Amino acid sequence: MKVYNKLIRDKIPQIIEDSGKSPSVEILDDSDYVKSLNVKLQEELDEYLEDESVEELADIVEVIMAILKHKEVSLEAFESIRKKKIEDRGAFEKKLFLRHVED
Repeated sequence: MKVYNKLIRDKIPQIIEDSGKSPSVEILDDSDYVKSLNVKLQEELDEYLEDESVEELADIVEVIMAILKHKEVSLEAFESIRKKKIEDRGAFEKKLFLRHVED
């Protein structure tokens, strides 16, 4: 038996069963779900930082989408927030790196 204790994608239990194994799965309450999403986000970020693959970026976005859905924030509202931040503070297109600020 291998212990995972982590949030998984919806089709993983079926994939495990199709491989001839028996998964033990529970449905989380909202509080544990949010905690697990945050842990999953960090896990996916760490995996991306390790290999910088586009697949890991897709996993990060999927977790972010789940967080937005849980918070009942539409993609349109999220995009509006993102665009407002760009309008107010800019994006990251110029590759600027702040070394220091003198008083």
